Amino acid sequence: MSLPLIPAPATTTSADGTFSLTTGSGLVVESPELAGTAARFVADVELDSGLTVTGDTGITVLIDSVDDVVPVEGVRADSATVDERHSLEITTAGIRVWGPTPEAVYRGLTSLRQLITAHNQEGVATLPVTRIVDGPRFAWRGLSLDVVRTFHAPDEVRRVIDMLALYKLNVLHLHLTDDQGWRVEVPSRPALTEVGATGAIGDRPGGFYSQAELADLVAYAAERFVTVVPEIDMPGHTSAVFTACPELAPAEIRTVDLGNGASLQLSTLQPDRTETWAFVEDVLDAVIPQFPQSAYVHIGGDEAWGMSDEDHASFVEQAAALVRARGKKVLGWQEIARAKLDSADVVQYWLDLDIDTMSQDPDAPMPPEELLPILTEGLRKAKYDAQKALEQGTRLIVSPVTWLYFDRPHADASSDAQQEEARQRLGLPFYGAASIEHGIAWDPVDSLPGVESAAQLAGVEAAIWCETITSAQDLELMLLPRLPGAAEKAWSHQTPTDWPAYAARLAQQSPAWRNRAWTWLKSTEIDWT
Repeated sequence: MSLPLIPAPATTTSADGTFSLTTGSGLVVESPELAGTAARFVADVELDSGLTVTGDTGITVLIDSVDDVVPVEGVRADSATVDERHSLEITTAGIRVWGPTPEAVYRGLTSLRQLITAHNQEGVATLPVTRIVDGPRFAWRGLSLDVVRTFHAPDEVRRVIDMLALYKLNVLHLHLTDDQGWRVEVPSRPALTEVGATGAIGDRPGGFYSQAELADLVAYAAERFVTVVPEIDMPGHTSAVFTACPELAPAEIRTVDLGNGASLQLSTLQPDRTETWAFVEDVLDAVIPQFPQSAYVHIGGDEAWGMSDEDHASFVEQAAALVRARGKKVLGWQEIARAKLDSADVVQYWLDLDIDTMSQDPDAPMPPEELLPILTEGLRKAKYDAQKALEQGTRLIVSPVTWLYFDRPHADASSDAQQEEARQRLGLPFYGAASIEHGIAWDPVDSLPGVESAAQLAGVEAAIWCETITSAQDLELMLLPRLPGAAEKAWSHQTPTDWPAYAARLAQQSPAWRNRAWTWLKSTEIDWT
């Protein structure tokens, strides 16, 4: 029997019989430290399914060991040693969920939430007798969210956190700075938010998160066992910095016309200036305390167009040293592998595009002519980044464009005419369209050149960039139903993923999305419940 769960659990054992959960059912909390987790579960079940469990019998939750071995690889964003393995047992007499930590129990209750929603009929969830033993394949399971090109207010970010939690994803990587804006307060540099935060792409409104708003978001995520990791993108992607702090800009700022009314800046922070490092230290000292759960600071390091290899390596090494001096670990996009790294650093692999293969395909969309030689040089260097990282003993976060960039256009048609209109404008054509099936037709280890074992990976992280996304509805339409597929690749030990079976499991997620008023692509390839 295939249970309607995403990600697919490690092991399931089924038997005859059912147990009916009703509004008269409730929780017995045998371990006091689970009181908050249990309350969160009750609230989420009502949001997911409309079922209110107000009684005090039916479901028992407790802290207890899990005997079955479910191996996990990678690193956690909080660097904590937390066992997420859990068991969920449904008998004709009731339900029992246990694990060695509150987080483990929360993951087990998350599976139970999905089962309740899928089986709920008019206030009664008739659940099949089964026993599940589960745990993650990778410790780091996340989403990188671009809040710069389109600013997403705290309420929308909370909705995204809820999506992550529903699919056992445990990292929200906030891309807080880029050419188009600056989204985090640095009190010693007020111009960053007074000037640098005012815009976004085109005429979209800007904005930033106050320290109080970020504290609320970080706490909201922590209640759902999600760690928020900050990214300060440097030395490139710094147009907003130069607008706010012109004294940091080089004497000459070069740009490339993109042919669509926009331009790409080729100037970067300069590693040989004392002003640069005073700025970086001010930023790190202000940002790090706002993300207390995160053991990592993401320093960007990508697309440092127009910067020499020597200057780029020098910048990465100096910025990394400043992060480590503040007691944090270093994370960066794959280009940082061209510098000297520490084995505790983590490299985020994303550039799996082959410019040589693309240029031979007459149907492949190509970038503007003036930009092509710059991209060609960058992509050819990128072929060696993963190997350079692994040779230095660093682990990789898997975020390849081909599989995990959610700003690719949707290939699947929608049964909703309005969504069909949105589908035509959403996503970067340069990447090519991708179907929902495509998103699960790969493996984090087998699909990466140079990677020989899961032990070389820190985890799996999808990314959503917002060049074409103009609203919260656009964002959700590009995230769903792709996000569960990323969770399947990050958590599930069952590989490869069988498409018909996965499509059946995915179809049964829609009642929760509908009840929560989330927007999702109503793909005609899925027989939605």
